[in-house]
Parts: sequence; structure tokens; C-alpha cells
Amino acid sequence: MSVQFIDAKRAAELIEDHTTVAIDGFIGFCLADDILGEIEERFKKEQHPRDLSVVNVAGLGGDGQHRGINHFAHKGLMRRFLCSNLSLAPKLYPLIMENAFPTFMMPQGVLSHMMRAIASHKPGVISQVGMKTFVDPRIDGGRVNDAAKESGENVVELIQLRNKEYLFYPTFPLDVAIIKGSIADTKGNISVEKEALHLEQFEMAAAARNCGGIVMVQVDKVVEHGEIHPQMVTVPATLVDYVIVGKPENTGQHFIGDGKPIPSWCGDEKVQLDHLEPLPFDIHKVICRRSILELRQGDFINLGIGIPMGVSELLNEEGLIEKISSSIESGVTGGVPAPGIATGAAYNPQAILKQPDIFDFYDGGGIDFAALGAAEIDMHGNVNVSKFAGKVTGPGGFINITQGAKTVCFLGTFTAGKSDIRIENGRLNIVKDGPYIKFKKDVEHITFSGHYSREKGTQKAFYITERAVFTLTEDGLTLIEIAPGADLETDVLEKMEFRPAIAPDLKTMDDKLFHPQLMGLEL
Repeated sequence: MSVQFIDAKRAAELIEDHTTVAIDGFIGFCLADDILGEIEERFKKEQHPRDLSVVNVAGLGGDGQHRGINHFAHKGLMRRFLCSNLSLAPKLYPLIMENAFPTFMMPQGVLSHMMRAIASHKPGVISQVGMKTFVDPRIDGGRVNDAAKESGENVVELIQLRNKEYLFYPTFPLDVAIIKGSIADTKGNISVEKEALHLEQFEMAAAARNCGGIVMVQVDKVVEHGEIHPQMVTVPATLVDYVIVGKPENTGQHFIGDGKPIPSWCGDEKVQLDHLEPLPFDIHKVICRRSILELRQGDFINLGIGIPMGVSELLNEEGLIEKISSSIESGVTGGVPAPGIATGAAYNPQAILKQPDIFDFYDGGGIDFAALGAAEIDMHGNVNVSKFAGKVTGPGGFINITQGAKTVCFLGTFTAGKSDIRIENGRLNIVKDGPYIKFKKDVEHITFSGHYSREKGTQKAFYITERAVFTLTEDGLTLIEIAPGADLETDVLEKMEFRPAIAPDLKTMDDKLFHPQLMGLEL
């Protein structure tokens, strides 16, 4: 059948009850929000479509308020949810915790590769990614609420191949794929040339088409056939059923601020990186600085959200940004990663790869250095970022990245909550500490397995805070450095639920970390 051009309201009417719907996007990028909004409006008026089985690869928080997967926060709309991340979906949290529907989570890279596996009718994805984390069926099997545990459904299995253990993630059929492009031509060929990211639009469309499902694509505009260069076509018309031109407020490159496109993010222009604001001199800067001491010239790196995003800005300040190759799990490499909810994009990217392609490289050990956050750390070196404080944020690409990296640094403040910690005359002054302990005897959720890391024996793991630095050894978490001005007993050990191993040559953190001037680093 030839491609049909319809509006988003009609697209929502085409989605039937009890179907499996795959939605593409990355936070607020490549997000078909017109279609998602009309699905919500139809459900509120008609209570249809209902009982959908929904899958999305990356977090679809949109603007962190009303967009993206937040549109689906209605009882009855979903009967099952499979995703990797929910960090900007506040409307969905209560329903998940109330067990309104079973919720399962997988590593982001596995879900991205799942689209290729479905498209090629493979039985599933076989990987060691997720071993000995909450995804492992010997722990939680990716189930993140009681409804999932009681459902009897398994989304991952433990298997053996050639005397090695692997996780097997079975495929499933897709009925609908909802994706986003920049431009469609009048025959239905799709280009993503103005998007900040190139995700798995092709793989998701091919998966739905090969399952006998339908493919809906929201775009910013339509041009005459022939106006899109063939090399710029990401999804050919043969895979597309419906094209929807989004309203200006519900489409575009992103949903941040005024929503105007940032030409640098898609490579249409270069910005002067030295004009970017330097990081303020505070404990977060100290943490980022300490992690850079583990970097080597030419390293291929990945940075997580939050404090770790400052590493790229700091490298730029120190004139070292060209000495390394940065990457983001969205597929963007090079440049300076954008901050906040713009995570996933970069200023002056060198390349914008497809998400499943970058995860192939990650999973094979391509990352030399990774810096990511940590909500909880325990005596075994396990790290939790996926479920804490009554929220299920999910792992996103954290599991793929941390398991594959040669050196991984977990960055964060030593305690959580409101604090007053100053840097005065090159020394740390803890006026008021955070009220919540982050170093737990056992983490609530295992997103990084210290045991699996030690078992591999090829990975270096560091846990870096403003007052103490730990590494992972056969003795578990081991303290190797302490900040000038911090007291070992009162500021460190008494603020932990366990006593870590302490290196016999316990050192003081580098003095340069605690002064405002540039460090003059060389990699």
C-alpha cells in the first residue's frame, strides 16, 4: 500500500486495544509527541486504545512534565510496560508503584539491539550485559514492581553456551511502531537530518513491518519526492505506512526552552567551545577533576548525566577536549555533550551514529573511560542508580557502559541531601553534611555488580567523592585517598554503614583539585 498522509488524531484512532506498541525517542529528542498526545486525548474521551503493551528503548520523559511517556499515565491505557529508563516520567511513577501494570526494565543497549533481532526474526538477544545486576533472573529478572513479579512473565533467561553463562532476552512481535523524522518526501521516504540524534528509527520500523504491523512517522515537514538526497534517507518509504506532520509546538528537534533548533547539535554549524561557561569552583568540580586523573590521551570515553557531565566542560576548560574522543549512548561522538535534559546531544559532534551501532562498540569493550553517577554504593562495590528513594528511574545505558568500560569512575557527593560543604584555602570544610547516607551495607538495587567486575579481572573501578576516593579490590570497596581537611573517622567512616578496607598507603587527594585556578593538566 502507498504511504498515507494523515493527522495525529487519525493516527491515534488506528491503534487498537491489546496491541504491542514500540515508541522511539531519547528523553525529548526524536519524539513523536503529537501522536502520543492524541493517544492520550482519545483514551481520556473513549477509554481506547486500552491494555497496550508498550516498549521504548531509551527514556521518553520529553520535557520532564507532560510530554513523552507521561501521556500514558492513565490506568487502563497500558497493560504491560517494558523500558530502560524513566528518569523524566513523574506522572508514571505512582502508577508503577501502585502496580497498575507490570513494569519490566532491560539495559538500553539490549532493547536497542532487540529491535534488530525482531526485524530479522531472531529468537532474541544473547548477551552478558546485565549479569549479576537486577536484570539477572537469579536476582529480579528485570521486574521492577510487584505486578511484574506476580505476572508470571519472564523477559530474560539464564543460558549456557560453550560453558559460559549468558542472558537471553527473547524477542516479541510488534503491532505498531511510532517514530520521528525531520523530513518526509511525498512518497514517504524519511530523513532525520535535522535531528540531534539518529536512534533506531530504521530498526524499529523494519521490526514492525516484518511482524505485519504498521509504522507511523511524525515529521516536521514534507517536501517533493527527489528533494531528499538518497544518502540522507534513514527510513525508506517501503517501511512506512503513515506520515504525520506535527504541529510546531509538538515537533521539532527538541522540547527544551523555546524549542528552537540548535544547529550545532545536528552538525549544521560550529560554535566556539571556548565561549562556554566554565564550571563553578565547588565540590562538584573537585569530583570531576579527580576523575580526569584516570584519563589517558586518546581515550574513547562516555559520560553519564548529572555531575559526570562536568567532565567534558572541565576538559574543555583545561584545553584537553581534543585529546580524547567523547561519546554518548545516543550515538553522538565528539564535541561537548549538552547538559541537563539536553543529555544525548552534543555541541560540534564529530559523528552522529545510530544507537544500536554505538552499543555494539560499547558492549565489546570499546570504552576506555566512563564517568557515571551513583545513588548508592555498598561494601561489595555494587552501585545503584535504578531504584531508590521510592522511585524507579531505571538503568538506561548504565549497565552496558559500566560493564564494558576498561576504567569506570562513579562520581557523586559522599552524602545526599542539603549540605554546606566549602573549599577554603585548599581544604575541605564540612560545615553541614548531607543527612542521607549513600554508602550502604547493601544497595537496594544492583545496577553495577562489583562481584561481576572483579570476576572479569580486567576492569578498574573508582568511586570518587569530594572527600574520599575508593577503588574496587578483592577486599571489596577500598579507601585509597582522603581530602585535605576531612577527618577519616568523623567525616568518612562514621558516615558509612560499613567499614571499608583501607589502603595501607592511604594518600591525600591531589592539592591541585582544591584550588580555583586551572590545574594545568596533561594527559
